[in-house]
Amino acid sequence: MSTVSQITSRPLAGRMVNPIGLGCMSLSWAYGGRPGDAEGIALLHRAIDLGYDHFDTARLYGHGHNETLVGQALKGKRDKVFLASKMGIFASGDKRGIDCHPDTIRAELEKSLTLLQTDHIDLYYMHRRDFTVPIEDSVGAMADLIQEGKIGAIGLSEMSADTLRRAAAVHPIAAMQTEYSPWTRQAEIAVIEACRDLGTTFVAFSPVARGALANGVRDPQALEEGDIRKAMPRFMADNWPRNLALVDAFNALAAREGVTPAQLSLAWVLGKGEHIVAIPGTGKITHLEENIARWDWAIPASVTAEIDALINQQTVAGHRYAGAMLPTIDTEDFAV
Repeated sequence: MSTVSQITSRPLAGRMVNPIGLGCMSLSWAYGGRPGDAEGIALLHRAIDLGYDHFDTARLYGHGHNETLVGQALKGKRDKVFLASKMGIFASGDKRGIDCHPDTIRAELEKSLTLLQTDHIDLYYMHRRDFTVPIEDSVGAMADLIQEGKIGAIGLSEMSADTLRRAAAVHPIAAMQTEYSPWTRQAEIAVIEACRDLGTTFVAFSPVARGALANGVRDPQALEEGDIRKAMPRFMADNWPRNLALVDAFNALAAREGVTPAQLSLAWVLGKGEHIVAIPGTGKITHLEENIARWDWAIPASVTAEIDALINQQTVAGHRYAGAMLPTIDTEDFAV
C-alpha cells in the first residue's frame, strides 16, 4: 500500500508543474558555501535541463541579487519556467521590517520585473503577514496587478489558515508557502487542510529540514559565519545531539529503502497530499540532480508511519526559529 502517487505533475496557479521545484535562495542568501554568479547561472540552466519547471525567488534574497541572477539565467528560457517571487520583507538600508501596503506592493513588483527581466511574474507572494495592513487590502492590490497582466496569481507565505480564508474571500489564492518537513509540522495544524479546502497549492519550503534530513549537517558549529542555521535553536549545542540521533535513524531508513535521505524527506512531504509541491534549494549541482532523481517515487504508507513516529513535534528538540523571529510568523504554532 502506498500514500499519494507522485507520478504526475501537480497544479500550481492554473499550470501543471513538476512536484519538485527549485528554491533559489541558496544561490544568494542565508547559507554558507554560495556559488559565484557564473556557477549559479550554470546551476539554473542545469535545473531546466533536468526538468525543473518551477523556480522560486524573492526580493529579500541577497537584497535583489537572487532576482537579478534568475533573470540573467532565464534570458531566452523564460517560457520554460513557472516563475515565483515574493515581496514584503525589508532587511537592508534604511528600511527593515515588513511592509505590504498597496503602494509598496506595486513599487516592489516593478523593481522585481526589472531585475527578473520579464514583463510578468507567474506567482507573486506576500513574503510575510503585515499586521498593520488588513490582509484584504493587500490582496486587493495584488488582484489589481493580475488585471493589469503583471502577475499571474497571488501567493501567501507563512500565514495562518484564518488569514488564508480571509484573503481567499477577496481573490483566489493560488499558493501558500510554508516550511514543512518531517521535523517541522506546524502546517499540519490547519494550513494544509485549509489549502485543500480552498483549492490552494501548498508549497513546502525547507522540505529537507534545512539540510538536516539531507545528511548535510553533522556539526553545526562547523557551518560558515553568517549561515542562518547557527542561530536556529535546533542546530544549537543544547539541542543538536538529540536531533542528530533522529537524523541518524532517518538516514538508516533511507538506506533501507534504497533512496538518499533527501529523496526520502521529499517523498514524505509529497506523500502528504496531491495539492503539495516542494521547493528544495541548493547551491550544488550534485544535490540538484539528487533532489529530482526520484521525484516519481511514491513512499510506502508503512515508511511514512515509521517517519511520523520517529520525527515529530514531541521528538525534535528546539523550535524552528529563535524568539525574535516568532512575532513575524502568522502560521499556527504548537503550544509550548
